Amino acid sequence: MPRQDRISLAEMARRSGAMLRRGDSAHFDPSKGVPPTLADLTESLFFSPGDGRIWLNDQRMLLIHGSAMGHLRRELIDTLGLERARGLLTRAGYVSGARDAQLVRERWPGGDAAAVFMAGTRLHALEGVVKVTPLSFEFDIDRGTYEGEFLWEHSSEDDEHIAAYGIGTEPACWSQIGYATGYVTSLFGQLVVFRELECRSMGASVCRVVGRHAAAWGDVTEDMRYLQAKDFQRLAEGGALPAAPRVAAPAAERQAPAGDRHEIVGASSAFNSACHQLERVARTQATVLFTGESGVGKEAFARRLHGISARAANAFVAVNCAAIPETLIESELFGVERGAFTGASTSRPGRFERADGGTLFLDEIATLSLVSQGKLLRALQEGELERVGGTRTLKVDVRVVAATNVDLQAEVKAGRFREDLFFRLNVFPIHLPPLRERRDDIPLLMNHFLRREAARHGRHVTGFTARAVRALLHYGFPGNIRELQNLVERGVISADEGAPIDVRHMFRREQLSQEALLAIGAHGSLEPPGDGREGAGVANLLQHLQQALGGEQVPLPEVEGRLLHEAVQASGGNLAAAARRLGLSRAQLAYRLQRAGGG
Repeated sequence: MPRQDRISLAEMARRSGAMLRRGDSAHFDPSKGVPPTLADLTESLFFSPGDGRIWLNDQRMLLIHGSAMGHLRRELIDTLGLERARGLLTRAGYVSGARDAQLVRERWPGGDAAAVFMAGTRLHALEGVVKVTPLSFEFDIDRGTYEGEFLWEHSSEDDEHIAAYGIGTEPACWSQIGYATGYVTSLFGQLVVFRELECRSMGASVCRVVGRHAAAWGDVTEDMRYLQAKDFQRLAEGGALPAAPRVAAPAAERQAPAGDRHEIVGASSAFNSACHQLERVARTQATVLFTGESGVGKEAFARRLHGISARAANAFVAVNCAAIPETLIESELFGVERGAFTGASTSRPGRFERADGGTLFLDEIATLSLVSQGKLLRALQEGELERVGGTRTLKVDVRVVAATNVDLQAEVKAGRFREDLFFRLNVFPIHLPPLRERRDDIPLLMNHFLRREAARHGRHVTGFTARAVRALLHYGFPGNIRELQNLVERGVISADEGAPIDVRHMFRREQLSQEALLAIGAHGSLEPPGDGREGAGVANLLQHLQQALGGEQVPLPEVEGRLLHEAVQASGGNLAAAARRLGLSRAQLAYRLQRAGGG
């Protein structure tokens, strides 16, 4: 059989970062603990009970009753018919498998080929779907071959299908077949089809599943029938998997063209709503007002609006009204005629003229004075302007998009903003919520900024540690998306080359929440993980020691003595090395050991 191989990062990059070389069950020994192990995967699952979220690394998960899924399954079958319901569930499983493959690739980019493959079977079990026992597998990407046989036990799909319909003549693990196909296909970059040859829903004691590369099966028309849908536009991961079935990305994951530093990225319901509003108004000529806190991405949305409108071929001109002195705002917006004032030696167009035929974005519009607001109103209403010092009336065709981080209605009531201008701007308002209210977007934004900043700074980092992911998911982000971008950029610069970004690489003086996420520890219990920063909270350390010692009291001499002896033991009896571990000199360690009775 082909030998098991370890992939270099260069090889992974050469193969679009998605394909492993070769491996087989004969050379894979799970007892050796080659990452990603079951423990590694288990530690990636953590809970945030305070805000109702469960995460598998950076992907949100759901803990849902099996009977509820069974009810949904039956409703789909009874409403849509067995064939359409099977297709929907198979495709949903494919997306789930593809996402798990993405998680494993990004978290363990240099992992052992067979271990990375086996991670899919372990994740499927960890997610409570089915216990997978591999009988044999062999794959060789260079030759384009894959062959695997597995047993599925305790299938959740079979439990619910049998409860609803009893024993039949057809296999029923539809979403599980989709998951296996999606995981392996996405991982290796070519279509691998799984078929269920025996199933509990057909009366077998366990399910027996075989996966092969498409060519080995011959005709896969029937398999593809359940994996294809005519309204699906993109692959689950946005990549180009050769001959793989096309599946839809979430409708919210709309992005600007690749390479645009103003891409909008997200998957939350709030982001999805904003995108739908954006697409609806883009086809019109209406004025748009973006509202939201500083840093939520108002300019990025404005640029996206321009990019999908009929004005995309013309200029997008951005003006930060707060950055222009009041004495210059009129000339900046409307232009200057030669000789209008001292120093005006030439005529020059203003921002309105430069945006003619395109879009003018006015950020922080609430900072304009009442005088400037009046002149802006005329330009908006009449579509015409006069340069400062000029006598000609110039016609302009400009779509105005404005943005503010304050409540303009409150400003109107306070007399600081013209009511007529507010109504002229507020034709189609789009509110962008703060990042703390759209946490589902954080993982997507993390990976987006990681790729962009690593390329910009010429650095190579391998992602985020589990505790870094936990910290970011639970951070309040007063600076919103802009702050997240800064934290990731800082992490890219601070992390070691070829290593992941940890909490200490990103956070300096920022205050992390004391409400820790709960992670599954080595013994399967929920534990509050540390945040990974120097100087972690004393309260957390005290609580940890209380739990470890099984009481309210923490006898300091006993704890110190134990710590000293464990440091010496971990250093193989080398006192100098043990002292370095504890931040002591060798003499200080020897003295403390003697005092503790271990000299």
